Amino acid sequence: MHTGLVVLLFAVGLLLIIKGGDWFVDSAVFIANLTGIPKFIIGATIVSVATTLPELTVSVTGVLDGELGLAVGNAVGSVTANIGLIMGISIVCIPAAIKRNQFRLKGTIMVLAALLLWVLCKGGSLHMLPSFALIALLAIYIWDNIRDAKNDMGMDEREQVDKKHLPKQLVMFVIGIAAIVVGSKLLIKYGSELALLLGVPSAIIGVTMVAIGTSLPELITTLTAIRKKESSMSIGNIIGANIIDLAMILPICSIVSDGKLTIAEQSYVLDMPVCFGMTLLAVVPPLIKGRMYRWQGILMLLAYAAYVVVLVTKFGV
Repeated sequence: MHTGLVVLLFAVGLLLIIKGGDWFVDSAVFIANLTGIPKFIIGATIVSVATTLPELTVSVTGVLDGELGLAVGNAVGSVTANIGLIMGISIVCIPAAIKRNQFRLKGTIMVLAALLLWVLCKGGSLHMLPSFALIALLAIYIWDNIRDAKNDMGMDEREQVDKKHLPKQLVMFVIGIAAIVVGSKLLIKYGSELALLLGVPSAIIGVTMVAIGTSLPELITTLTAIRKKESSMSIGNIIGANIIDLAMILPICSIVSDGKLTIAEQSYVLDMPVCFGMTLLAVVPPLIKGRMYRWQGILMLLAYAAYVVVLVTKFGV
């Protein structure tokens, strides 16, 4: 296929993800305002599930197509991009105060999921049965969100919304998800072709171009939060999306790959330890001080830039 057409279709996939994420976020904000459920919880649940659909679709499709490096790199790389790039931007723009009772367990689960995934992949593969330990962390996370939603119902300040707009918002909710799924399929197909045309290993494409591309819904959420000064939904979305990426996507990929997902050396020696380090950087300061700082966001961005440089120089062509 002509290079220009490959780039065009890849760009179409990115555009669908951007618009789909935008429509979905608007619907999620409407739901939060209508129900009174705290926006941090909405971000950590409904928005997180939808914004991780690209990563899930891309990684599972990658396994089915034999692109294991792209599948694993995308899931782990998305977490690193979510924290180092997207959360970094969010904190630099709006240093956020954190409700420790909502953040403590969720942040700890994210760190444990990153560490556990790294440990379980030590032998160069992720087996199905051990990966259920990750799914157990996901179950604890879901339980914690349900508990918080019950305890904090109606505690957040919310805008008044008209219930008559609910059908329209539900339609936009579905359209947004559909656009995300279709866009991610274009991304995986033509991201792989771009890698082939450029002579770049698929694992590197997975943790950079595709990982950032599939993280665009989280980026849209963050930019929307910056514009509306609603940092809690953005932080909740990123934490939730990362837990789902780590504790659900790769275990599912392991099941799809007949119970044994092969892990590339690059993923184990670089991508996973960097991912774990990023989760510590994101979680430790707010657990100690109850807020996120601008210096923390700057450090995230610098760490992510250094990671990409090492990735390209050490594992590139």
